[in-house]
Amino acid sequence: MKQYDPARVRWRHRVEYLIFRSAACLIGMLSTRQSAALARSLAFVIFRLLPRKLTRYHVACENIRTAFGETYNDKQIDVIIHRMWVHLFRMIGEILQLPRKMRRHNCFDLLGFRDREMAVQALASERPVILLSGHFGNWEMSIAAFGLFGFPMSVVARPLDNPYLDGWFEEFRRHTGHSMIAKRGAYNRMAAVLERGGNIALLADQDAGLRGVFVDFFGKPASTFPTIARLAIEHDAYICVGYAFRLPDRFDEYRWSRFEMGSTAVVDPREFTGPNRIHDISQAFTTAVETAVRRAPEQYFWVHRRWKTKPEQAIGFEELQARKAG
Repeated sequence: MKQYDPARVRWRHRVEYLIFRSAACLIGMLSTRQSAALARSLAFVIFRLLPRKLTRYHVACENIRTAFGETYNDKQIDVIIHRMWVHLFRMIGEILQLPRKMRRHNCFDLLGFRDREMAVQALASERPVILLSGHFGNWEMSIAAFGLFGFPMSVVARPLDNPYLDGWFEEFRRHTGHSMIAKRGAYNRMAAVLERGGNIALLADQDAGLRGVFVDFFGKPASTFPTIARLAIEHDAYICVGYAFRLPDRFDEYRWSRFEMGSTAVVDPREFTGPNRIHDISQAFTTAVETAVRRAPEQYFWVHRRWKTKPEQAIGFEELQARKAG
């Protein structure tokens, strides 16, 4: 059995961080047009040169077919997956450039807003807000915009294995006024933020496993975390589903990427009653995430196994505990 060597791990983390910061420095000097060209080149390597098993091509392909049925043929699915990788690499470049590219005074040059009244009214109320999105568009862009306009969030995310990289991303989010909550065991910390009237932000489109509540996502049952609906009910919090997706490039007119930022739904838990409140609220915000993804499916990260857990696999909490104990 291979022994754990803390010193070796630390050195590996340092080398990874050095490579990351060097790449970040180089990418930070690129123009938007050059960043887009680099993203297309990296996407070509991922999509055309690497083994498809490594890039989870078949997972993405299966997910797109599950979501859209026969809407797209094989060639069109390939186009979506290729553009997904282009989008992902562009998003990484945008994140690295964002601290020096976006300020409050130029937000309206970079962002176009759609259906913002619902979200503004929720954030301006005396009730806390749970801001939800999915792995769609540039979710870091939307979080940064809320911070710049004076709506700080407690962002829920899984800490990175590399502590140096994790520190960089934490500082990246803090620079617009946000704080961080580690995803593992986050319920009590999220509850504490909402209890004092604060707002939280998280992505809510991953498989929740055997303890999730099953709601339809693209018409297929998907295990979804019930904690979001439970927190909204317990703390009388609005659930605001938002997005920020990249608009077509206009390099001759704009120096940086432009995005449409909007809200597809504001879910008020007061409007849901009865024994199925958690399911119905979860369905409402999941449908809102789906609505955003349908706008630009090539900007959704299809490699997550969203439909991994099947309804027939679901078991109760007591049985799950018994399995663990056994």
